Amino acid sequence: MSPSASLLLLLLLGLSQALSLQEEGSTDNGEEAQVDKDVEEEEVPDSVDITTRILTSNNATDEILLEGDLLAPRTRNAIKCWYQKCLWRKASNGLVMIPFTVSGQFTRRERRMMDYAMKVYHSRTCIRFVPRTNQYDHISIESRAGCFSSLGRQGGRQVLSLNRRGCLYHGIIQHEINHALGFQHEQTRSDRDRYVRINWQNINSQMSYNFYRQSTNNLNTPYDYSSIMHYGRTAFSINGRDSITPIPDPKVQIGQRRGMSYWDIRRINLLYGC
Repeated sequence: MSPSASLLLLLLLGLSQALSLQEEGSTDNGEEAQVDKDVEEEEVPDSVDITTRILTSNNATDEILLEGDLLAPRTRNAIKCWYQKCLWRKASNGLVMIPFTVSGQFTRRERRMMDYAMKVYHSRTCIRFVPRTNQYDHISIESRAGCFSSLGRQGGRQVLSLNRRGCLYHGIIQHEINHALGFQHEQTRSDRDRYVRINWQNINSQMSYNFYRQSTNNLNTPYDYSSIMHYGRTAFSINGRDSITPIPDPKVQIGQRRGMSYWDIRRINLLYGC
């Protein structure tokens, strides 16, 4: 074979391999885009609010939980972020880097669902979730019996549980992440009695502590019925009637099904100085 023919053959072979790689890359990107699309469509439950799903899932856990899905603090006697001590630290570049690990219990698709939920924080706030290398403080996402998290940064390894059978919904993932960032439930904020009525007669007396008001930092923001952190109307109800009624308009919708509201995002940016 002549030198010119050999050179032509090598060029054709190289072009063929390049096209093959390009096609493979296009397929991978297409698959990832389809996963994102599927996740987005699946993570909008059409009939059950976030709290109902969380409380139902947490019936199986033996963890000591406050307000339904907050792990009881190990070092404090109240679920409160004391000043700045429970906040995740901001780096010199202005970003709040939160190391995390994900248990091998989850499938690739389930991990993609978590990534999809985290993308909102990356695009709308200064929060950045980064895979842990050797950082001491970090979040460990695991599939335990229920959906729950600690309140804010606790120090060391802290579990954020997303049970594979009941917690892997876009809104629930963000709900528990917000707890890990230091946010409590909307209906327990200090000024809640101006905006909702707690119907104690419809709540099991042994569960009433879940509705106690907390001394919260409301960041000078309005009460948000649409917050992803707001309980649904019948949370902890013993008779199917409302445990929470909005005032003055009882017809206001509460009980999220989607993702973070405008004020949820705004509060993250205020709390962390984004």
